[in-house]
Amino acid sequence: MRGAYPAESNFFDPRRHNAILPWRDRRVGGSRFRRSEASSAVRRARRAAMSDTRMTTAELTFAEDSPQPSGRPPLKVALVRGPIVFAEGAFNNEATPAIGFAYIAAYIMRHGYSVTIVDAIGEALNHVYPLEKYPGFLAQGLTVEDMIARIPADVEIIGFSGMFSGEWPVVRDLIQVIGEAFPNAFLVSGGEHATAVPEFILRDCPVLDAVVKGEGEHTFFELIESVREGSEIASVSGVCYVDKEGAFHNNGALPRIRTIDDIPRPYWPEGYLEKFWAAGKSHGVLTERDMPMVASRGCPYQCTFCSSPQMWTTRYELRQATEVVEEIKAYIQKYDITSVQFYDLTAIVKRDWIITFCRALLDQGVKIHWSLPAGTRSEVLDEETLALVKESGCHYLVYAPESGSRATLKLIKKKITLDRITKSMVTAKRLGLVLRANLIIGFPFEPRKDIYKTLLYGLSLSWKGVDEVAVFLFSAYPGSELFDSLVEQDKIQINDPYFFDLTSLNGKYNTLRPQTYNEFCGSIELGLYRFTFLTLNYVVGYLRHPFRVVRTIRNLLSGKGAATVLEHRLRDALRRWRLREN
Repeated sequence: MRGAYPAESNFFDPRRHNAILPWRDRRVGGSRFRRSEASSAVRRARRAAMSDTRMTTAELTFAEDSPQPSGRPPLKVALVRGPIVFAEGAFNNEATPAIGFAYIAAYIMRHGYSVTIVDAIGEALNHVYPLEKYPGFLAQGLTVEDMIARIPADVEIIGFSGMFSGEWPVVRDLIQVIGEAFPNAFLVSGGEHATAVPEFILRDCPVLDAVVKGEGEHTFFELIESVREGSEIASVSGVCYVDKEGAFHNNGALPRIRTIDDIPRPYWPEGYLEKFWAAGKSHGVLTERDMPMVASRGCPYQCTFCSSPQMWTTRYELRQATEVVEEIKAYIQKYDITSVQFYDLTAIVKRDWIITFCRALLDQGVKIHWSLPAGTRSEVLDEETLALVKESGCHYLVYAPESGSRATLKLIKKKITLDRITKSMVTAKRLGLVLRANLIIGFPFEPRKDIYKTLLYGLSLSWKGVDEVAVFLFSAYPGSELFDSLVEQDKIQINDPYFFDLTSLNGKYNTLRPQTYNEFCGSIELGLYRFTFLTLNYVVGYLRHPFRVVRTIRNLLSGKGAATVLEHRLRDALRRWRLREN
């Protein structure tokens, strides 16, 4: 198969895609730059003819109708998500619906904008091909040629997902090629990676015009309104850009959205979700008619290995529990869904909220499976709460203790109590919930004795019945406190090899030379620790609970369900193997 990025000469003719757009000569922060020859006189006349009746963010944010923006007609917008990138031999390459784009699309569509979502992942869920430019790495999804063919020829704004740092080199190349294909379009990227290192990605990908930092709905809308009116984007909070003279500008950040329920529900294009359901793709372990949802945004904690504080700040915003239930009911009616996967960064922080939510499901007779695959804390999950959680339809919980060493927990600012979270997991298993626990080893400052404590703690969880205990090697994600520290110490050089190390670090379990910043253990040693623990974890789990052997075989053969991430990924690998054989 062809690689993702062949040479332009045998790739496409950019001229075929050059839309004639109204702002060939744009103003950014007071300095002009051009992508093509346009008449500035015509542009000035066009701007003079525009009415100065632009609504404020506050006026437009929560409108019930879909008003037409003032002045010129609304721009045509495309939102582009590239393929999944993973190392050859990797075991995890989750394909999930683009819920971030779905929220942004719904928000700007409410205000009269036309949006096309081009999701390379969702449009080709089982298409895997080698990246010729990057030997040893594969992509899953559409090729660049196919993505370009799906972008409207007259597109005016193209927004790119800049979520995962490990995929940045491929995303950068994608943006570059699309920028050449649509030279008159305004190109912008957002997401967690873009928020963490905006200046880097703007200089690494010069075709990008701007970066949207943090929560995207308000900022992206304000940005496209500014571009539509021909005004300076220097006045748009939450935007970063590089001007003609090469100076980097950071316009600060917009305040966090305080009332999430006032944002329109996500927009899902016709037939989009059905593709994920048909392919058995899911964020969690169930692969039914699975609906992605969020009940909160942000995280009130400041773990040093996490990039969330950079993206969301430490402000934690919860939706109304009753509104979440109403949304679930609407999805049952519209899509006939059978399960809900909450994508929340930190779910179940407030005990009264989860009790209200569960009781609303029960009182209204809502029959649904739901789960928290992204991880949760134990503070509010006592026996009473867990019993209600189970009764209301929850089948799967992921706990995130991260470490079995109290010293390590203190250093990474993980404000949990091991005894409390262990008790919560034991209680959850006794009540019949399927559990996963996530652990991390290899923090830069972590001595062997604390690594051993974490591994032994993980084995104890397997013995106590936790269905799956995953151990990850520390990843230095951009935007995290530990990443900043390592950069200051010159231990990280931000380049393509660094990003690809992030891609393969925790996906390729059989590698014995993973990237490490640990001061006490070498790469081979940490790799052996991880491999040995994962093997022992499953051996202990299956020997201690032999019924799981039958469950796993049944789920793999039936292709209709999964109880653990291992089963889910084994089934996905089996499906890909069958497709290749055919």
